[in-house]
Amino acid sequence: MSRFLFVSEHHDTYGVKRLCQVLGVSRSGYYAWTMRGPSAHAERDLELAAVVCEVHSRSRRTYGAPRVHAELGRLGHRTGRKRVARLMREYGLVGAHSRRKWRTGKPNTAWAPDLVERDFNPAVRDRVWAADVTQFRTDEGWLHFAGVIDLYSRRVIGWAMGNSPDADLVIDALVMAFERRRPDQKPIHHADRGAAYTSLAFGQQLERLGIAASFGSTGDAYDNAAVESTWSVLKRELAWIHGQHAWRTRALLRSAIFDYVEGFYNTTRIKQRLGYRSPAEFEQEAIA
Repeated sequence: MSRFLFVSEHHDTYGVKRLCQVLGVSRSGYYAWTMRGPSAHAERDLELAAVVCEVHSRSRRTYGAPRVHAELGRLGHRTGRKRVARLMREYGLVGAHSRRKWRTGKPNTAWAPDLVERDFNPAVRDRVWAADVTQFRTDEGWLHFAGVIDLYSRRVIGWAMGNSPDADLVIDALVMAFERRRPDQKPIHHADRGAAYTSLAFGQQLERLGIAASFGSTGDAYDNAAVESTWSVLKRELAWIHGQHAWRTRALLRSAIFDYVEGFYNTTRIKQRLGYRSPAEFEQEAIA
């Protein structure tokens, strides 16, 4: 019924024939419906659909039905997840899709043990930081993104971008994280055994900042799964938001990454494991 209501609301702009074709309903059914008038349930569907569309738009079109449903609850709209999923199908709203992860780099010999041992859910902030480097393709060549997340909230607390995944890049991300957080305790910095993280320069920087080093096992993706899943979300949703997987220039990509991380992921994007709160909200509520 909600599709007939949509046709009724928009037929002056798009025409009945075109709307019925797009929405998969018959014109005869629509005209029969207009003679009866919409039901109360259909009107409620239309009202809810407007809010669903707004929530989906604010998520930069990345939320699927579970997150849209959770956000509706936060806004005071009580409804079932199946109803939300149905409305999203009817209005052609979909969340960001998964894509295959890229892997580069060769593992090196680590000079520190694994202090995390796959415990990716610390009870307090700044106890365990996790880091990794990922890369994006542009017409000018690769852009490498090094980031540090706090495993407590999954907040991206430090990042850097450059043309090479070297020690300077990961040091810049580490220093940003330290300057932003100024942790009272000695955090653990967990990373894979890539050349940049096992370099002498990076080890010396960790020592200067009073941060304990930790490395996962060679060739075991689960040992840094938390941060790798964060980068997977970053790449998938950036491509979804901007409608592209290859970028024309590094400058355009840098701007898009900055906007996503600081303007959306940290502050707005809700996560199921955080009780459908954003990383910033989760940390703020812990302090309050």
